[in-house]
Amino acid sequence: MKILVTGACGFIGSHLVEQLIKKNFSVKAFTFYNARGSNGWLDNIDKKLKKDFEIIQGDIRDQDFLVNNTRKVDVIFHLAALIGIPYSYNASKSYLDTNVYGTYNVLNAAKTNNVSKTIVTSTSEVYGSAQTIPITENHRLSAQSPYAASKIGADQLALSFNKSFGLPVTIIRPFNTFGPRQSSRAIIPSIVTQIIKNKNIVKVGNLNPTRDFTYVEDTVNAYLKTIKNKNISGEVINLGNNFEISINDILKILKKDFGYKFEIVIDKKRIRVKNSEVNRLYASNLKAKKILKWKPEHSKLSGFKKGLEKTIKWFKDPKNLKFYNPDVYSI
Repeated sequence: MKILVTGACGFIGSHLVEQLIKKNFSVKAFTFYNARGSNGWLDNIDKKLKKDFEIIQGDIRDQDFLVNNTRKVDVIFHLAALIGIPYSYNASKSYLDTNVYGTYNVLNAAKTNNVSKTIVTSTSEVYGSAQTIPITENHRLSAQSPYAASKIGADQLALSFNKSFGLPVTIIRPFNTFGPRQSSRAIIPSIVTQIIKNKNIVKVGNLNPTRDFTYVEDTVNAYLKTIKNKNISGEVINLGNNFEISINDILKILKKDFGYKFEIVIDKKRIRVKNSEVNRLYASNLKAKKILKWKPEHSKLSGFKKGLEKTIKWFKDPKNLKFYNPDVYSI
């Protein structure tokens, strides 16, 4: 079985590629073309694995590129996207070009080449602040940022291809995945790298929002369970921990459970525009448990702490920490 992963150079994508290779799938990894020839996190995975998959540099905004490179592919995992929320305020059109039109190109290529299964990656940001708890897949969609709007557009486009053309498409909607390799624009890497590098000061934005954090190994395991599942075409499936925690409580855990000492500084530059802030995200994962037979191994508060411990250990390694700037604004 040949599997193609877009966004393979990124956080979740690189972890997914690793696991697919370990399970002996034939993998084509799409990475974003750049003049340096860099393949992101794929350049840092185990050297023993690098010979076992094909890397293709390109751009999902190029329709011909996708059609040509999805021939004889059985499954597409589509993870490529622009994700930084603050940047979406300043460069909204680029999010439409990549997240909406890029997803169209993936869907069109899958349709043209009769790909058996396409898994499109969504985000919990499409729900906006929770109106009912826990958030099920039937919760209303509410874009509170241009990024969220672009992802809603991509999701709806994917579902339309399923309804209009019978394309076997599934929407996987991860809540806040965290772990090794995540961008420092995300809250946990932002806090952890500041603690490690700046030692005694941690700059943050709004402390009150809650998030449902899922460790990256669990998120990837859910993707793997979609490969042979025959009952997910046209479905939207949340991936979450069914657990919420505030940014303030994460900081308390880092002090109490991990022994870090630091001063918290509220940085106005890290606070989202008032009406754009998503105040609460808390997933229902009942559908994932029922359809995918999936449940997070790092569950609830104790599981979150175990995942946090693994994440901190990874970031403390100098060969990993060198890639991070603790002064990058979190989202």
